[in-house]
Amino acid sequence: MSAEGTAGRRGRGRPLGARAGTVETRERILAAARQEFSARGYDKTSIRSIAKSADVDPALVHHYFGAKEQVFAASIELSFEPAFGVPDVLAAGADGVGERLARFFIEIWENPVTRAPMLAIVRSAVTNDTAASVLRGIVLRRLLERVASELKVPDPRLRAELAGAQMMGIAIMRYVIKIEPLASADMEDVVALVAPTLQRYLTDPGPVEE
Repeated sequence: MSAEGTAGRRGRGRPLGARAGTVETRERILAAARQEFSARGYDKTSIRSIAKSADVDPALVHHYFGAKEQVFAASIELSFEPAFGVPDVLAAGADGVGERLARFFIEIWENPVTRAPMLAIVRSAVTNDTAASVLRGIVLRRLLERVASELKVPDPRLRAELAGAQMMGIAIMRYVIKIEPLASADMEDVVALVAPTLQRYLTDPGPVEE
């Protein structure tokens, strides 16, 4: 075989235009996965389409992440990173925690940069059981369990899940299906209305037993 022919071949799993085994390559695959899941949703995204977008061999995507479910999980963790700061909001103390949490969460969705991947995640989870299972596992493990660990009230896990349900419900109504007047309501008005409910979930000790 000629030197030219040898140079023109790529080994299985080697990236196009990038050196295999680098952090940059892994990050590029993740960025491509986020883009593909955002544009196509979970069902229509494939390892091949992610590899094409990242300009690498499909084998390299498998090498780093495994099956599509694992790629989705990794891209969710990356996209959800801003939300993982919620325990820091709670750790600041009980006073005003409902307002702080409402503003923190809604600001993530108001920002176009962080809203786009979050929309893709929610839409995929709503329409696909595998995507929903991956999202549920990450939200429970990385977010709600950490939130519950900061709460000094009875049934902290239930309280954390109720707060999470409240905020995700608002996100779906306001940003996904865009129901009016919630979709166009001023952010500060939404925060003011939601904050007391979150405050009660997170701090109200409940009825005192006699």
